[in-house]
Amino acid sequence: MKRAILAALGLATGLAVPASAEDIKVGLMLPYSGVYAALGNDIEAGFNLGLEHFGAETGATFEIIKEDTEVKPPVALGKAKKLILQDEVDVMAGIVSSGVLAAVRDMVHGAGVPLIVANAGNDEATGEQCSPFITRMSFSNGQVNRPMGKWMYDQGIRKVFTLAPDYAAGRQMIDAFAATFTAAGGEIVGQEFTPFQKTQDFGPYLAQAKASGAEAVFVFYAGGEAISFVKQYDSFGLKAELPLYGSGFLTSSLYVEAEGPAAEGVITALHYVPTLDNAANVAFSEAFKAKTGRVPSEYAVQGYDTARALIEATKTGAADRASLANALRAVSFEGPRGKLAIDPATNNVVQPIYVYETVAGEAGLTQKVLGALPAEADPVNGCEMPAITN
Repeated sequence: MKRAILAALGLATGLAVPASAEDIKVGLMLPYSGVYAALGNDIEAGFNLGLEHFGAETGATFEIIKEDTEVKPPVALGKAKKLILQDEVDVMAGIVSSGVLAAVRDMVHGAGVPLIVANAGNDEATGEQCSPFITRMSFSNGQVNRPMGKWMYDQGIRKVFTLAPDYAAGRQMIDAFAATFTAAGGEIVGQEFTPFQKTQDFGPYLAQAKASGAEAVFVFYAGGEAISFVKQYDSFGLKAELPLYGSGFLTSSLYVEAEGPAAEGVITALHYVPTLDNAANVAFSEAFKAKTGRVPSEYAVQGYDTARALIEATKTGAADRASLANALRAVSFEGPRGKLAIDPATNNVVQPIYVYETVAGEAGLTQKVLGALPAEADPVNGCEMPAITN
């Protein structure tokens, strides 16, 4: 399937030659090395399982070309150019880091190559930097945290101290929570942003939280920082007197066992919980555990639903890049997370958010769902979605 070089440079996006329905070339851009390698591997495992479960419905063959973004924006941009110009992919998927997504955005948009985002949550990607060729099947930073403000207020909490790493995602997630918590009538009595990937001792920040007069602490941390924070919060003796809440990445099933008993009692919110009781999740969870030997994480389900979205778009008969991008914007299905749809105003996924508590189970730590918060479309946030022209 030939692609015009000018199209890849954003100079003639209408020159893409239609793909054969039997041959779809997919560029999978994920971190297979570096700090987020575990996330990339989980997304890929979910993606492959999604192709296995749903791929036969299309009659198409999916050729996967993997590239390691290394969580480095300049490296990722080079890999994106290779996939578009040299490999002539029909669609791209993946992207864990928001920085990587920002780096490849203009190349993807200019080339007119559909990109399904399987993780990166930066609000701008479906806000002021939106593109009809970029569809997000994961979450936005605001979407995951916004519902918790009112929910915590409704639980009787009036004063909260917040913490997050000092980079775009940390600030966006805390800002979204703080906006709804204060709108409900709550007060943010203290707020700190810790040096990203450089903070080893959270003690000084925890001392501030303890002295702030807060009734609870709300945080965003992920990966290794989440493990360190949860353990130190517990060892500091705060958990009993100052309950810990946060974005669900804090206690992700991907690494909650590494947090151990320190994670028990922590209440978080996320778009996916492995213990969700619905038929699609039961089937997905059992199949994922059979393949990998581990419980699926939010990253795994994002990969799985990314593959499903691609397949649903392909089933419409979309063959060229433009029609495939348009079909992705209309995707809707019932998956492990529940009912999913794409908001065409932003190309961001619309999905329920679940509040859950990490508890001890028979086979280790598990998740007790406390409530499902309504699915809401993100605000437009400056997105002026242009039409796709062939």
